[in-house]
Amino acid sequence: MARSRKYQDFLIEQLKDHDEAVAYLNAALEESLKGGEESQQVFLIALRNVAEAQGGIGALAKKAHVGRESLYKTLSGSGNPKSHTLVSLCVGTGLNLRVSQNTSSRLDFFQS
Repeated sequence: MARSRKYQDFLIEQLKDHDEAVAYLNAALEESLKGGEESQQVFLIALRNVAEAQGGIGALAKKAHVGRESLYKTLSGSGNPKSHTLVSLCVGTGLNLRVSQNTSSRLDFFQS
């Protein structure tokens, strides 16, 4: 009988694929926008997992031009990164951040 793999090991292996990493981060971001403080940490944890899969926290820190220790703190469950840090991390992983319309709570600035 084959030994089972740890979920984290399986996840990291899957996230080495760029398309998988993008889908994973998009799902995490969508979940993090749903509400409470706990759900807001989902994206940071997902970004940490992608960083680990794509060469490690140290490699991402170099690409994003941030300190390794600072990045560990940022991507911890209690991290609270600034927007420019998130942008740097996304660029460092070869990704972009985009804004799209939320159809469930549409803002209409042009209504009279």
